[in-house]
This record gives sequence, C-alpha cells and structure tokens, in this order.
Amino acid sequence: MNNQTNEKRDNVAAIGIGAMIVFIALILVAAVAAAVIIQTAEKLQQNAQAAGDDTQEQMSTKVVLLSTVISDMTVGGEALFTTFELAPGSNPVSADTVSFTVVCDDGGGVAAFDDGSFDDATDHEGDGDTDLSPLDPITLQPGTTYVRVLDVPNCAPSANTDHVLIISVEGGGNTYEALQYGSAPAVGDVVV
Repeated sequence: MNNQTNEKRDNVAAIGIGAMIVFIALILVAAVAAAVIIQTAEKLQQNAQAAGDDTQEQMSTKVVLLSTVISDMTVGGEALFTTFELAPGSNPVSADTVSFTVVCDDGGGVAAFDDGSFDDATDHEGDGDTDLSPLDPITLQPGTTYVRVLDVPNCAPSANTDHVLIISVEGGGNTYEALQYGSAPAVGDVVV
C-alpha cells in the first residue's frame, strides 16, 4: 500500500489575513488623523470665542464722552466739567474701575499728565439739574448720564494747545479725545 499524500498549498488565507491587518492599520491611522483634526478645530473655535468675547467686552464696556467744558481756570484750581455715559450694551461697572488721564506738553517739550478715577462721579438728572451727592454705592449704569469734574493742575487749559484725554475702564475699552482749547480759552468753553 502506497500512501500518497497530496500537499497543496493554500495561499488564499494568508492573503486574507494580510488584507485584514492592512485594513485595521488604515482604520487606526484614520482614527488618529480624525482625532487630531477634531482637536485642532476645537482649539481654533475656543481661540476665536475668547477673542470675540474680549473684543465685545472692550467695545461695549466703554465710556462715551458727551461733553467737556472748562469749569475753572484759577491757578491751582484748573478743572474740566465732563459729562459722560457708558456705551450702549455695556454692563454696569464700579466707578472706581474707571480712570482718566490728561496728557499735555508742559511748555518745555516734556510730557506732563493729570490722572484720577471716576469714583466721585455723580448722576446727572435729565432736566438739567446736577445731583451733587455721591452715588451710594458707586456703580455706573448704562443709559444714565454722569458728571465728573476733572482736576488738571499740570495740564491747565492754555491758548492754542491740544491735550489728550484718555478714559479707561478696567477690563474694558479706552476712550481717546482731543481737548482743543483755541486761541482764548475761558470758563464755559466746550473743548470736546
């Protein structure tokens, strides 16, 4: 008796296993690539949201200067009567977080400045009367007009000069205005 064995090689299964390994590897690579793309898109969205929130806060929480009038020109008592309100859409802010700086030339080519906060601002009645009692607590509300006398002994109004008034809200925006005094500044002149 002769036993004959036929050995046949089956390469089909090996090709199928190799194809399955390649397929699984492609799925893993695609999953990693998708995770990286999703993570990048999420990071970009968060950055855009933060930038938008910062811009909105700076643009809305801002002081709108309505007018500035020379109220005193005596030596040592130089002052500007300022009427202002918060920009539309602003959130209420504490008056001590709002500050001003007046920048000028001291006459010798050197910059001088006067600064202070708005913590003693008062509300201005719509009928033209000014309520001179301090607000308690001092919180500036949008839609309400306020007044503040700015003491400017270092940057006193002087003929043919322009000074810069900067009003800053902490965590908000800045307002820049040029104070234009003209050739003969006097008490009652509107400079903004």
